[in-house]
Amino acid sequence: MEPSGELALAAEFTSPDREQWLDLVRGVLRKSGADFGSLVTTTYDGIAVQPLYTAADRAPDPGFPGLAPFTRGGRPQGPVEGWDVRQQHRAPDREAVAADLENGVTSLWLKGLDPSTYDDVLADVYLDLAPVVVDAGPDFLEAGRAVLRVWEGRPVLADEVRGNVGADPLGVRARTGQPADFAAVTDLLDRTRRFPGLRLLVVDGLPFHEAGGSDAQELGASLAAGVAYLRHLTEAGLDVAEAARLLEFRYAATADQFLTIAKFRAARRLWARVTEVAGAPSPQLQHAVTSPAMMTRRDPWVNMLRTTVACFGAGLGGADAVTVLPFDHAIGLSDDFARRIARNTQSLLLEESKLAGVIDPAGGSWYVERLTDDLARAAWAWFREIEAAGGLPAAFDLVADRIAATWERRRANLADRTDALTGVSEFPNLAEQPVIRPPAPAEPGDRRAPQESPAGRASQESPPGGPLDSSSQRGPTVPGPEHRPLPRIRYAQDFEALRDAADASPERPKVFLATLGPVAAHTARATFAANLFQAGGIETPNAGPTETVRDVVARFRESGARVACLCGSDAGYAELAAPVARALREAGAERILLAGKASASSDAGAEVDEHVFTGCPALDVLERTFESLGVQR
Repeated sequence: MEPSGELALAAEFTSPDREQWLDLVRGVLRKSGADFGSLVTTTYDGIAVQPLYTAADRAPDPGFPGLAPFTRGGRPQGPVEGWDVRQQHRAPDREAVAADLENGVTSLWLKGLDPSTYDDVLADVYLDLAPVVVDAGPDFLEAGRAVLRVWEGRPVLADEVRGNVGADPLGVRARTGQPADFAAVTDLLDRTRRFPGLRLLVVDGLPFHEAGGSDAQELGASLAAGVAYLRHLTEAGLDVAEAARLLEFRYAATADQFLTIAKFRAARRLWARVTEVAGAPSPQLQHAVTSPAMMTRRDPWVNMLRTTVACFGAGLGGADAVTVLPFDHAIGLSDDFARRIARNTQSLLLEESKLAGVIDPAGGSWYVERLTDDLARAAWAWFREIEAAGGLPAAFDLVADRIAATWERRRANLADRTDALTGVSEFPNLAEQPVIRPPAPAEPGDRRAPQESPAGRASQESPPGGPLDSSSQRGPTVPGPEHRPLPRIRYAQDFEALRDAADASPERPKVFLATLGPVAAHTARATFAANLFQAGGIETPNAGPTETVRDVVARFRESGARVACLCGSDAGYAELAAPVARALREAGAERILLAGKASASSDAGAEVDEHVFTGCPALDVLERTFESLGVQR
């Protein structure tokens, strides 16, 4: 055979096929007693994420950047200039605004500020260079008028103004339950016509995300909101292309980097389909916000890691603007250091890691392309269900019920630590110094139609990439009465409530770890038990190496604890668990637990009150322990 002159790496080896890989994996899994299904994870949308993807895992052609369906990006040149670094400000701090713009921030998000402060807050801002997005919740009409007066009063050309007036009546309805005020949108529409580069409406997915919803639920609900806005704008006299240009979509970016990448890609594809059916295929302008729901008050420094991964996913997913929430966001108003870390996170990813140097870097990954397709189909099905119920304004109760069900499933996974929260439910630090911040202004949700326009046909068409059942029909879109608002939750809230109660107790609650035998015999289960109880703010004095029942009992008495947890090996339990439990009970233990499943305790089952183990209902265990110790909640 004549050499070709090209170097063919590994050409002498045969190419392995999928079955060979599966055989090797099964061989490894058999040794641990697991099966292949244990490697498959299922998202809250029911999408099965496989451990291996190949070219056989088909997905629709994503097209090219800047061309419909815009899966690979809304601009043909990609993010060569980087994304818009958008900083959120929740206080009228003129100096903080100036510091951000001087140090890498490229646009401002004024959230919850009194509209009367806009002129002063923006006094030092070059409004032809820095876009401004306002977010005033129910006061969006007053805020929109106020920011328009600022733009009108500055020496800036009308076609140089960029940003968003921040109207979002459906977002207000989701947060507060108040009827959507579309008349206010019409008022602001008339006032914004002289600014051709200005956007009018925000289609905010955060209310659905922060209520505990899944990725597809956030996408589908935001899609329904976008369609409702298209209908209103086209009925006000705009064509579809003009109406679509006035919309900006806001989505949460989470610490699940691949789902985040897929979500932003799927969102563009879905909106392209809606606008295609409406007659004018349009790219979606996307604002990514690192998830407020994932932020923790305890060990808030870990939030820096969460937001970095989320920003990474949003950037690779092609978001046009990204807001990294400061690590102290869940605690109160952020200080200068926290805002600096937030903006520097983006600067490092853009300038050092060069994430914007490649167009759609995740494109072509069989996993990402398939996940994008699966997520788009799940979101499209949910969107069509909302439309069949009359569109978003009429279907809020359906949306609330479905999201509430998802939150209960998520909450259960958080409670048994299937969904772990580093620094809160896993690896808590009882010695951490609290981070103190001034309280942030309260936000809505902080608590435990007309004749069809062209956009109305979108829900009855097939999604991009293939047909779906078209049996559902869209009912009339009407404003509807008040409904219950969506809650604003954080994933850590239940564990943090326990930590707060433990901190407020006159004496920190204790659970004595009755370690059996030498360190090697008990360290694994003692570490597990300490991690579990400390997640509730419970101190865990440890007996250390022990040889006899008397050793354990003596150290229990020294600890001053009233509850004990046996920690040892299976062999140690068979010999010592029952006599140690009886002796601890005689020494005053009011409640005795054992680290390990019931089968590991031999004859100790009758002597202990509860077993704790990986996957046990950790939150319930902690609440019962609080009850036994008399800790007030």
